[in-house]
Amino acid sequence: MVGEVRGVNKGQLGYALRALRQASGKEAKTVARSALMSASKLSKIETAKAAPSVGDVERILTAIGVSDEVKEEYLAVVRAAATEATAWRLVRRMGVHKAQQQQTRALEAHMTLLRLFQPALIPGLLQTPEYIRAVLSRHELGEDVLTQTIIARIERQQVLYDSTKELRFVITEPVLRWRIVSTSRMAEQVDRLVSLSRLPNIDLRVVPLSRQQQDVANHAFVIRDDRTVTVETVHAEIVVTDPRDVSLYVRKFDGFASAALSGDDMRAMLEGIRDEFLREQEST
Repeated sequence: MVGEVRGVNKGQLGYALRALRQASGKEAKTVARSALMSASKLSKIETAKAAPSVGDVERILTAIGVSDEVKEEYLAVVRAAATEATAWRLVRRMGVHKAQQQQTRALEAHMTLLRLFQPALIPGLLQTPEYIRAVLSRHELGEDVLTQTIIARIERQQVLYDSTKELRFVITEPVLRWRIVSTSRMAEQVDRLVSLSRLPNIDLRVVPLSRQQQDVANHAFVIRDDRTVTVETVHAEIVVTDPRDVSLYVRKFDGFASAALSGDDMRAMLEGIRDEFLREQEST
């Protein structure tokens, strides 16, 4: 049986995927295009020269057109290694604008719901160009790579205006006060948040320092469609795909969202912080 997956380990998975594709009658280039990867990458996966991620396998199976039952059997195999980490030094070597920004943009193009929690920085999708440059300048990138990465991140922000997607952001109050750029630029950044919060598909919330908290803001994370969670650490990006772990992050996000300000109350807070920056700028 082509769909049989019992006894298949990760090393054999590529050959099993090739057997599925060949049984479907679909050409490799057709499957690769639908799976958002190059034909050479698919070839390497099918010949076990490259280990596929959970996302790779799911997109390949979707492109082949297998049943949900078969898909879950194969995904169970690759989820044996449910957490993947990509070291930032490898990302830098490949070129951040190619390795991270474009891949993330592809993921966001196919999602319908994004939930992002950020206790340290303005979320990348909401950053002004000046804020983006200030953040990325800390990654020891060459000027050409830095410029391309900034452009790629700004291009990613087009997803904000896609009404078919629901985007939810929860940030903590210190994010708004952390001096990443000058006071005048910080005022512009906060003002941008006010404007974006009025878009109908965006839900922006801020957890104020004055509220009693029941959880700890350990680190930033992004949840896409209840399917994957991306966690950025100091040295690596971790992708979580096990449904049980994903649900932990969903509960954590919902907890912070319930303790946050939203709507007009949130905008009033932002405007107050923006005005503080403007008064400080005028006094210098």
